[in-house]
Amino acid sequence: MSAIVGTRVDSLNALKVFSRAAELRSFTDAGQQLGLSSSAVGKAVARLEKRLGVRLFHRSTRSITLTQEGQQFLESCRRIFSEIDAIESGFAQSKGAPKGRLRVSLPMVGMLMMPTLSGFMRAYPEIELDLDFSDHLVDVVNDGFDVVVRTGDASDSRLIARTLGAYRLQLVGAPSYFARAGTPAKPEDLLNHACLHHRYPTSGKLQRWPLVTPASGNDVALPVTASASTVEPLIALAEEGLGVTCVPNFAIRRQLADGSLVTVLDEYVEHSGVFRAVWPSSPYVSPKLRVFVDFLAANLLPAADAKRLRTPAKGKRS
Repeated sequence: MSAIVGTRVDSLNALKVFSRAAELRSFTDAGQQLGLSSSAVGKAVARLEKRLGVRLFHRSTRSITLTQEGQQFLESCRRIFSEIDAIESGFAQSKGAPKGRLRVSLPMVGMLMMPTLSGFMRAYPEIELDLDFSDHLVDVVNDGFDVVVRTGDASDSRLIARTLGAYRLQLVGAPSYFARAGTPAKPEDLLNHACLHHRYPTSGKLQRWPLVTPASGNDVALPVTASASTVEPLIALAEEGLGVTCVPNFAIRRQLADGSLVTVLDEYVEHSGVFRAVWPSSPYVSPKLRVFVDFLAANLLPAADAKRLRTPAKGKRS
């Protein structure tokens, strides 16, 4: 009996090794996460291939990729682990605290969510967060993420989506900058100001500032004093009094509260957006995923921000 149990445990471990290697596309990275050598991972996969009678990976000196059979087997492994997770989570629910590894994909601006994520880690110390920051589109199912946080709509029928909260873009600068350069009263005044722009890392294009005026519409050609592919440097430059920038309101909550940044041209800025959490459709949602999404919905974007979004801007015209 013990030999049978041992064989089944070994088989389950082999599935875990294969799944981690398939998700990371690397024997070396899988070994580092599992505490094994890359050679041990490769041998475990080879034994599994021999047992199944199929090749699971295409191997080269630089990379590994899944074969068609490997992709099918990975999907089967995920179903198996989902069932195991459901059983374990059922016991965890009866005992209380959710636990386990949660793989999360966040946008690059997600670094500004760190206070919320830190709060989650303090509230749920038995959940291991595996965070991946990227502005690229990800395949939630095939890339092996438990949950993905993004802006915009979710149209994939394989996914479940939940709105986490609303945000808006705001134009801000330091009081010292406006004391020196003057406070813009209308969008055209920005032509004489130092403008700090966000540049999309995927396309290299500058993010358009959502300025609306009856005379020029949305076509104010703003000067470019500096640009950055992430928001944090723009906020830091603005705090140093080096110009005006356009950033999400949730990213500057502290600076607005302590007065290191102030908003301008609020009545001419027309923008709103939402953050959503999406995850693979399943009849069962694990407790660790449920508490993570609930926590973000309650803490990421306070209700006060959403209330402000529902108030029409004074400069909005039909």
